[in-house]
Formats: sequence, structure tokens, C-alpha cells
Amino acid sequence: MSWIKALTACLVLSSLLSSSQSVPISVDKTKVKVPEEQVQEIPQSVDTGLHYDRYLREVIDFLEKDQHFREKLQNTGIEDIKQGKLAKELDFVSHHVRTKLDELKRQEVSRLRTLIKAKHDMEGGNDVAVDHQAVLKQFEYLNHMNPHTFEVEDLDRLIRSATKDLENYDKERHEEFKKYEMMKEHERREHLKSLSEENRKKEEEHYEEMKKKHADHPKINHPGSQNQLKEVWEEADGLDPDDFDPKTFFNLHDSNGDGFFDEQELEALFTKELEKIYDPANEEDDMVEMEEERLRMREHVMNEVDTNKDRLVSLDEFLMATKKKEFLEPDSWETLEQTQAYTEEEMREFEEHLIRQEQDLIQKTAELQQQRDELERQQEQLNAQKKELQEAVEHMERLKIQKAPPEVHVEGNEVPESPNDQHQAPPENQPLPPGHQDVPAVQQDLSHGQPLPQDSHPNVIQDVPQVP
Repeated sequence: MSWIKALTACLVLSSLLSSSQSVPISVDKTKVKVPEEQVQEIPQSVDTGLHYDRYLREVIDFLEKDQHFREKLQNTGIEDIKQGKLAKELDFVSHHVRTKLDELKRQEVSRLRTLIKAKHDMEGGNDVAVDHQAVLKQFEYLNHMNPHTFEVEDLDRLIRSATKDLENYDKERHEEFKKYEMMKEHERREHLKSLSEENRKKEEEHYEEMKKKHADHPKINHPGSQNQLKEVWEEADGLDPDDFDPKTFFNLHDSNGDGFFDEQELEALFTKELEKIYDPANEEDDMVEMEEERLRMREHVMNEVDTNKDRLVSLDEFLMATKKKEFLEPDSWETLEQTQAYTEEEMREFEEHLIRQEQDLIQKTAELQQQRDELERQQEQLNAQKKELQEAVEHMERLKIQKAPPEVHVEGNEVPESPNDQHQAPPENQPLPPGHQDVPAVQQDLSHGQPLPQDSHPNVIQDVPQVP
């Protein structure tokens, strides 16, 4: 089995080695001349749909460059790969490849931590520290205890996780489609409630008309039956239906030439049938339903033809299926409009869930509004305090200005007098102003409390100024 198929089917991994390892299937050229335009370049591996798809591809791209690992892969069976025997060969790959794998793992761990932090912030946990080690446990495809180097355990985890996740992938897609259909019906019912009686009746009539119009399509061939494949042979390949040959058909539609039909190659075979039912230009046709129909067809063929359950159809399995009665005389195929995607009980539970979600949203909105009101109230208090503080500062400035000494205006180079200059002694030889002349010694005695006789020195006594 080729690298791309072994890991896509068993490990849900992909690679680029299919062309170098595949064995082309011979075509009976005496009957059919394959048109040149049918030869296709090897396509890139399709997206697995896993959330770690990019990491998966990058790991494979570098493992594929190691010659030893490639040789071991060619000699390892599917079950051995699933059991982890191939992962042990990681110890023997080149140092350059191991170094690159270490780098890829560090980048993936960093990406997961970023996603965890973003989700944590969205859920309102900004003030709570994130325990990354605890949260990383949910990502089983890598060893979170060693975020620095890519080891054998990491490859083994990647193989096991990809295998398990892909097995559940289709189931999850069906669940998502069921929710999609129930939401469509819920919105239709809610819309009808908002209409008047007359408009509601018109809307119901239009709905039934669209359903009938959608169901009015050509007969759908049973997927994987002779009639269905012959129609592809004739209309898509442009070949004579009388010359239909299963082996040649297989070779024409094994687009990467690796000897297997993978899920995407099988789904491509149903395009003609789907075009009978769905047209993107028609109001009544839903393209989401078309992809669900394609998935149902592929699952049906896989269940019928893939006998070893490796999610691939080999040439031998395909040829064996063309000999069965189901291939030659199949039952009619029931399309989506003939099968209800959900029960009324599931619809009731879904609507109850929507009601609970709406109530939770209303409660959360009310809490946020309360928080907003509280923040606005606190902001108003802060604004009031700020205003009071500004007024207090302005008041202090006014008081300061009022207590400041008056300004003295000076003309020219004149030095303004200081208030203290009035009490300084006058310079020598300058007459004292009245009331400041020297007091006689006799008058000095007054300062010592000794009274003078009233008859002596009456002039001196009269000249003493009155002390206020």
C-alpha cells in the first residue's frame, strides 16, 4: 500500500508518495482508447477535517523525506501501523528530520495554548490563571508533558488519535446536519407565528409547492450500481456504455493512480446523480443537503464494497462487488426528501434546548446590564469627586492670591523700599525726623520708672512726646 493511502486510511494521514509507489492498472486498449484529457496530475491530499490537520500533514511531509522510514512503511501492514509498530521506527530517522519534528511540535503546542487563552478570555476568565497543562490533556494526539521534543510516543498518539477521530468524523457530520435541519424547521415555524392568518396560509402553500418541486427529478440510480457507473462512463468519460469495463473504469477514476479508491474519489463518482436533484440556482434546492446526500452515498458504497474496513476500495474489492446481485439488480435509492433527518421527539428536545439557551442569554444580558449600570454609577461618583477636587484647588488658589503682598510699581532703576527699611537707622549726619531726636539723660530716667520733679526742667518734660 502507498504512503498516502496507508496513512490516510489507517492513520488518517496523508502524503505525497502515491505516484512513486503505485502500480498502474493495465487498460484494454483494444476496446477503449482513454482520452488524453483524462490524464490528471497527482492532486494534493484532501483535508481530513480534523482540527489538527495542518500539524498532521507537516509531520508526514518531513517523515516522508527520510529514506529509512519510507522503506519501513512499505513493509508494514495496516494492523501493525495501528498497533504502533511503525512509530518505533522514529528512533532511526535522520537528525535533520527529528529536529524539524521537534520544531513542529513546539509550534503546535504554542498554537493550542493560544487557542486555550483566547477561549478563556472570551468566557470572561481574564482574572483567573489558565492551567495549560490541565487543559492540554484533552488533546490526545500529542504528549503535552513534553512540549519540546517529538518522540516515539508523539507519533504513536498521532496515529491512534487520527484513526479514532476519523472513524467518528462522519457521525459528527450527520449530527451537525441534523441540527441544521432542525434549526431550519424551527425558524420556519417561528416565522409562521409572526404572520397573519392569511399570510400564514400562503406561506404554507408556498412551502409545500417547493417540496413537490424539489422531489420532481429524474430517477436516482443506486450508488455504486452498474447503472450508476455506466452513466458516469457515458456522460462524464464520453465512452460507449456497451463497452463498459469495470477494470478500465476503476483505472480512469483512480485519479492519483495508487490502485485504490479513497473516500474523495468515491464521492466524485456521485456528482452526476446529485446534479439530478440539486441545482444551486433553484430556491427549493439546499446545497447543504446535497453534501449530506453525497456523504450518505459514499458511506453506503463503502459499507457494501470495503470488505476489510480500511476506508479504501482496492481494485480486487471493486471487481468482486461488480459480480454481486446488488451491483446488477440494486434496490431503489431513497433520497433525503424521502427520509426524515430527525424525529418529532428530537425536534421537541431541540426547541427546549433553544429556549434554555435563550433564557441563559437573557439572564447573562441582564447581568451585563447591571454591571454596566454599576460602572456608570461609579463613574459618576468619580466625576463628582473630581469636580469637588478641582473646586477645592481653585479656592485655595484664590486664597493664596488674596494673601499675597501688593505689587510695588517702580519707575526706572529705582529700587523699591522694603517695609523693613522704615525701621532702619538713618545714616550719619542726617537730621532725625521730628519725634526721633536724642532724648536728654534726664528723660531717660523716665524709662527706669523714676519720676522727675514737676518744677525741674519743665521744657524738657513738655518736649517729651506722648506715648500712645
